Amino acid sequence: MKEELFTARESYARADVFLSENLSGYTRSAVKKLFSGGYVSINGKSAKPSQAVSAGDVVRATLPDAEEYSAKPENIPLDIIYEDGDVAVVNKPQGMTVHAGNGNTEGTLVNALLYRLDSLSGINGVLRPGIVHRIDKDTSGLLVVAKNDKAHLSLSKQIEEKTCRRTYLALLEGVVKRDGGTVTTYIGRDPSDRIKMAVVSPEKGKLAITDYTVLKRYKENFTLCRFDLHTGRTHQIRVHARHLGYPVVGDPVYGIKKQRFSLNGQLLHAWRLQFTHPATGEEMCFEAPLPDYFKSVLSKLKEI
Repeated sequence: MKEELFTARESYARADVFLSENLSGYTRSAVKKLFSGGYVSINGKSAKPSQAVSAGDVVRATLPDAEEYSAKPENIPLDIIYEDGDVAVVNKPQGMTVHAGNGNTEGTLVNALLYRLDSLSGINGVLRPGIVHRIDKDTSGLLVVAKNDKAHLSLSKQIEEKTCRRTYLALLEGVVKRDGGTVTTYIGRDPSDRIKMAVVSPEKGKLAITDYTVLKRYKENFTLCRFDLHTGRTHQIRVHARHLGYPVVGDPVYGIKKQRFSLNGQLLHAWRLQFTHPATGEEMCFEAPLPDYFKSVLSKLKEI
């Protein structure tokens, strides 16, 4: 077992919310188990999940040794659009989770990769082999996968230094007035709903920068937009689209309540991916066409 020690910089209504935000790699359900097992204390006294945390309180979490688990190969259909000895580029379908989490250990992209590829980097451990970056479960499109640790380090550095360029296409609610712009905010947990992300103050979030460009406007009150990421925060495009006042169509978390189309998630697609090959230094650029359900919606709309 190991211990994690935190000193609260601000007050929280609940101790479980505080730990969920500060304990890296632990889901809310995992944090709940820590409390039920008596592994959490505040100022030296055993704590309850509903207990308030005041600024200056010392919160201690004793972390049990992790259960042995490794992702298993599964014969799942997978669209690999490029592969060599160092990297693979995958067109992920909507509805597929990238890696195990929240009790979901099967049917993920990692399970499919373990079956399809002869090797994957090990830097991210047995649960996330090869995974350099992620896209949301219900977002479709391109990811680059590292097949060895050297490639993984190179790709991670490119993402950190913003030389790996990721471009998305999204259909938005409403007709966007400006032809384009840059959204610069800070994104963190929504204070009113900790499951969601939101635009927050600088001290409570991380810098998030997104460029957007209007591609088409439609008479039915929709806009097709291109989004280019400068940072990679959780739900960044979806949060920024909502912040602009034009949420992504079909978004079950940040979208409007009454959707006009029968969809299984947001119309957001990782369309283009550009990076430098870790071994050869060659500039690589890949594009993935819009999925059929996305194109079907667009076919019903009339351009202004």
